[in-house]
Amino acid sequence: MVQIKRSEMRQIDDAFAMGSGYVLNFSDRTMSEWFEDEIQINIDDQRYKRRGTSKANRLRTFIEDEPAPLVARTLRALWAYREANYSPYGVVAEDTKRFETNLFAIIDRIESGGGTPATDAVVAFIRDETLEELVQAIRRDADADRPQAALDRLHTYSMKKFAHLLKLRGAPTNQEEPLHSRVGRYVKLLEAERELKPVTKQILKNCIGIFQSYNDVRNAHSFAHDTTVVEKEEARFIFETVVSMLRFVRSVEAAMFEAASSSGAAG
Repeated sequence: MVQIKRSEMRQIDDAFAMGSGYVLNFSDRTMSEWFEDEIQINIDDQRYKRRGTSKANRLRTFIEDEPAPLVARTLRALWAYREANYSPYGVVAEDTKRFETNLFAIIDRIESGGGTPATDAVVAFIRDETLEELVQAIRRDADADRPQAALDRLHTYSMKKFAHLLKLRGAPTNQEEPLHSRVGRYVKLLEAERELKPVTKQILKNCIGIFQSYNDVRNAHSFAHDTTVVEKEEARFIFETVVSMLRFVRSVEAAMFEAASSSGAAG
C-alpha cells in the first residue's frame, strides 16, 4: 500500500480535476474502459468503493490500496492521457506546469519509497498478443512484489527483446542461442554504430557476464523449474539489474530512431 499525505492527495486532485467527484473528462464507462485497457484493473470492483462510488473516490481508494509501482505507473499513464485528451477551461499554462511538477514529485517519492521492482523498461516492442501477455504477466508479478516469479518471464522477455534487436540489424538468432550470446552480439553491433564512452563500454561488457549468470538463475533457481528459488531481496536485485540494462537499451534505440528519422526528413 502507498502512504499518501493529505496534501499530496489534494495535489493529485488538482492534476486530474477530481474536486467535484470527476476524473478528467471520463464518464463512468470510459474510465472503466481506460483502466481495463491501460492498467488491466477493474476500477468498478467493490473494493474501490470503500470511500464512495464517484470516479474520484474510486481513484483515491485505488491510490491508497494498491502497490507502489502500480500506483506510480497509473499516475504516469493518467497524466499522459490528460495531456492528449483533456483541455480544461480556465486553466492557464502556469497552473498545468505546477500540477505536473507536483504530481511527478509525488510519483518520484512513491517509486523511491516502494520496495518493489520497476517495470518501465518492460514494454511490448512489436504488435504481438503473446508478447503483450508476457509484459502484463511480468508487471503483475512485480506490482505484487513477487520478483522470484517474475525472473523466469523476464528472461523470456529478454530473449525476445535481443532477438528483435539483432533481427533489425540483419543478424537473426536461433532458438538454441543463449541470452548472453545475443546480448554480446548486440553490444558489438552497438559499439560499431555509435561512439560510446569507455565506462559505458565496460558496463556493457560486464552486462554480458551478468546475463550469462542470469541463465543459470533462470534454469536452476527460478519458478521455471522445481528447484530452490533465490531469496526475495536477491531476486529483486537481479530483476532490477536486468531491467536497468533494458532501460538503457530502450533509450539508446529511441535516440537512434529519432536521429535516423531527422536525417531522413532532412534528406
